[in-house]
Amino acid sequence: MTRRPRPSAAPRASRADAVPAYLREGATGAGPTRPVLAFAHRGGAFHPEIEGLENTLAAFRHAADLGYRYLETDVHVTRDGVLLAFHDSVLDRVSDQRGAISSLSLAEVRRARVGGREQVPTLAELFDALPGARFNVDLKSDGAVEALADFVADRGAWDRLLVGSFSPRRLGRFRRLTGGRVATSAHPVEVAVWRLCPSARFADLLTGRRVAALQVPRERRWGRWRLQVVTRSLVRRAHAAGKHVHVWVVDDPEEMTALLDLDVDGLMTDRTDVLREVLVAAGRWREPA
Repeated sequence: MTRRPRPSAAPRASRADAVPAYLREGATGAGPTRPVLAFAHRGGAFHPEIEGLENTLAAFRHAADLGYRYLETDVHVTRDGVLLAFHDSVLDRVSDQRGAISSLSLAEVRRARVGGREQVPTLAELFDALPGARFNVDLKSDGAVEALADFVADRGAWDRLLVGSFSPRRLGRFRRLTGGRVATSAHPVEVAVWRLCPSARFADLLTGRRVAALQVPRERRWGRWRLQVVTRSLVRRAHAAGKHVHVWVVDDPEEMTALLDLDVDGLMTDRTDVLREVLVAAGRWREPA
């Protein structure tokens, strides 16, 4: 891959342009018929027609055929520097091969079959096979950070991704390498700021105005303790600053409806059939152009 020069920091967006292009299909703001971004988590891992084929090209094509334009995947990098769309750090759970992705070459990974028939796809293969899709990418390894930054720069794909990570260090490095040109979600420390800070303006300042979306579970549990992460006040606070709120991973139709009532902007699901049905019934599904 030919590496292009890294970008300088992006100019500060005006309030009118605050929502990144990646997210403009589901512009923030209240409204019972406002389209909601529907994300196919790992391609719709638990859809009955493709169960066992998570994160494969077959799964992502299946989601695209259902009308999904937003596809969620994780990325790891092989020993020889190739970005793979794969959730686990090892092949063992979902394929017929064993070993850590980081210790294997692409040729070695190619021997693996997911569900007995599908290869592990590269991120490049997903981009090329699904040119109308946008990707929600979770940086799952340190090695993937620079590889993804180079991938985006080489393709000029600034608006086709939203990138997140549970690692503040990993996400911070990606933001620096891409000069703020790629939309990113909040890492856990930034989520805590938005959840606990009562002022949208102050929360935005504390997080350096780097957050395009809060991508969070509905709640967190620690033994007997439970914290409701997604609340009406959090959604309002995020919207006041032009941020999205996306909730993962939601497979139950009643929970989907409850979250729509809170006016969230996006839902990630393994049951792409169920989410589509709920959004169509609510008048909040957008058919691809």
